[in-house]
Amino acid sequence: MFEHRQSEMESMLKTSAEFRRLYDKHQELDKRVSQAEAGSRPMDDLTLHQLKKEKLYAKDQLNQLMALAH
Repeated sequence: MFEHRQSEMESMLKTSAEFRRLYDKHQELDKRVSQAEAGSRPMDDLTLHQLKKEKLYAKDQLNQLMALAH
């Protein structure tokens, strides 16, 4: 995530508690989605779809915080 903005992201992680909270949330959701898709954490389609929506929303919020930092 944000590979093309790595240094900016690292700076935000150090300076913004809100960014760090959202980043951690996104990472946890990403892990849960990956596990579900791999079959190591079975869940129904509706739950998986909701997790993906939450993950996307967290990523959108991270993008907004990065945009506001400029």
